[in-house]
Amino acid sequence: MRTQVGIVGAGPAGLLLAQMLAQRGIESVVIEAKSRAHVEGRIRAGLLEQGSVETLTEAGVAERLHREGLVHHGLALRFAGRETRIDLSGLTGGKVVTIYGQQEAVKDMIAARLAAGLPLLFDCADVAVHDIATNRPRITFVQDGAAREIACDVIAGCDGFHGICRAAIPPADLAIFDRIYPFAWLGILARSRPMSEELIYARHADGFALATMRSQAISRLYLQCAPDEDLSLWSDDRIWDALRKRLGAAAGELQEGPILQRGVTAMRSFVAEPMRHGRLFLAGDAAHIVPPTGAKGMNLAIADVRVLVRALEAFFAGRGEGLMDSYSATCLDRVWKVQRFSWWMTQLLHRYDGDDAFEERVRLAELDYLAGSAAGRTTLAENYVGLPYAA
Repeated sequence: MRTQVGIVGAGPAGLLLAQMLAQRGIESVVIEAKSRAHVEGRIRAGLLEQGSVETLTEAGVAERLHREGLVHHGLALRFAGRETRIDLSGLTGGKVVTIYGQQEAVKDMIAARLAAGLPLLFDCADVAVHDIATNRPRITFVQDGAAREIACDVIAGCDGFHGICRAAIPPADLAIFDRIYPFAWLGILARSRPMSEELIYARHADGFALATMRSQAISRLYLQCAPDEDLSLWSDDRIWDALRKRLGAAAGELQEGPILQRGVTAMRSFVAEPMRHGRLFLAGDAAHIVPPTGAKGMNLAIADVRVLVRALEAFFAGRGEGLMDSYSATCLDRVWKVQRFSWWMTQLLHRYDGDDAFEERVRLAELDYLAGSAAGRTTLAENYVGLPYAA
């Protein structure tokens, strides 16, 4: 099989890249190790920056997003028995964020690609990339028991943190920056009316809590917990009691309902540099991970794709490799700004075991500063709705 761009991974980065390349007449083949049902069923992030919504709209895969997505103009911070609203739109010239599950965006992009009759291969085993330092890289895999190979000009590694693409880069050519946090999130999906029309971030002596939603009838709620938390110790009653306490919920504000799903999400910050090796380009979680506090994971993947599409369009149009050469530096400039914001939100709102009274007071003082400072709230809002894309 021969194509221009071989894409490993059918997550948001890989699917969006394929969609945007197709709009520009550039051929690609997407291969995915998991089944279509598995990919479409993975519950992941659910908040899109305004720029991400605009990108998906430009890509032609946002019709359902605009119909079903929940637009938010602000968010609330709760701490020390008080609440401060961050007016996202008012502080950023009208920008908003939109709640729309990552798996729903993935479904939309899969449907668009299959409807166009373009190659999207699921259940691919033993995936490997070869000759990535040459001008003729290859991807090999096994599907339906048969060994297959894709010859291509470029490989896009969009296969996530545990994928094979980053591991194919010689360790001596890759710098890794990693921080693992000493806590995790216990997350639930519940059939209950959302606590508020906007997200609520709460800092409490017992730990962080977050109230968000997936629809007007489905709530997504999180509690800070230990990385090795035993879910069997968390009954429904214990979960709801902890949420009510940490969120400072007034009577009737937090509606209980059947818990449809529960799980523990690890927290880490991770960056691999550079994001290019020869003709292999990393995008999304293959190159970087952010803690979910800032809601940046999928948005950062979309930002990578925008840069990569522009570079590949120039390359295949015969305008050289200049933008390909600058791909990594352009992406990493945004990646590190987003890492800073996600780290800042995480350290500000979570309880760190072993913190002394000084550190606790400093965090509360910073929250109090945000509550009283338009400049502080503007900084948070600008980062939350999404920084401008590179020119």
